[in-house]
Amino acid sequence: MSTLDDRELVGRLVDGTGRLIGAPTERDRERRRIVALTLPFLALAVVGAAVPLVYLVRMSLSESAGAIQGLQFESYRTLALSVAAYLPVVGSGVSADPVYGEVIWNSLWFGAATTVVSVAVGVAIAHGLENYDLPHEGLLVTLISFPISLPGIVVAFMIMVWFARTGVLTNFFAAIAGMDPVALALTGQPPGTALAVAGLFLGYCYSMIPRATFLLRGSYAEVNTDAEEAARALGATPWQTFRYVTLPQIRPGVVGALILTFRTALAIFGTVLVLKALSVVTFRFDQELATGFNLPIASALAVVFFAFTVLFTFAGLRYTSAEVAG
Repeated sequence: MSTLDDRELVGRLVDGTGRLIGAPTERDRERRRIVALTLPFLALAVVGAAVPLVYLVRMSLSESAGAIQGLQFESYRTLALSVAAYLPVVGSGVSADPVYGEVIWNSLWFGAATTVVSVAVGVAIAHGLENYDLPHEGLLVTLISFPISLPGIVVAFMIMVWFARTGVLTNFFAAIAGMDPVALALTGQPPGTALAVAGLFLGYCYSMIPRATFLLRGSYAEVNTDAEEAARALGATPWQTFRYVTLPQIRPGVVGALILTFRTALAIFGTVLVLKALSVVTFRFDQELATGFNLPIASALAVVFFAFTVLFTFAGLRYTSAEVAG
């Protein structure tokens, strides 16, 4: 019976493949077109995502830093103990270096802060572009989109040109306030200080605001302007109109912008590498590989953040789908 079932399954596969290649009906031809269109994306997913991810997981479990061999879970244990040591509730009872817990926490809070600010500014810009007849709107859109094309390292050097100790704005404000430019510089300060973090914050937002803006413009294009006009006619203030009429309509776009910008914040490397203002996960990768070539720890850290990013993305998309369905 099992042999017969196997033969029947093979026969169906052969028959289905033949129908797909031959495509005798319009439905078969449509399926063939769908397969042809999806094959390049499937190949890209395998080569660009699946295979590197498998190797990344394997490197995180390798006993050697120079070759993929053996099997160990010490890298993940080290990360777990470091996170536990950094937590104020249990940290005193765990004898481990809290450095990885610190960089994970820095990545999360800094990414969340820059995401919220970037999306809020993106909402304001998208609102202005879609609701007002602005002069030279084409030029404005070009200037707003310009940072998307810049690598993170270029963004970091732009921040230095404006806000370093010899920066244009630093010296301008220092001259007005009668202060030493060194005391006002947002770059070149000791890592972790408020001024250094502020400079990195500007660099992150500069890269992320355009992404949020252009995603939100699509949401604003679907807003029911008649409902907004009716609310204003009934005496609602501009803020009330936005809060109770506009915001519910663009909420899926806001959630999508939050997902996109937060993922971007977690992945930014060039900006934090040059400015060195805060120790986050992407910067820690460079430290692990440059100082001790600790490939298993760096790979384990990458796997953990990849899993977190995937789960965060799916949770956000499910929320967005629920909002659209509702």
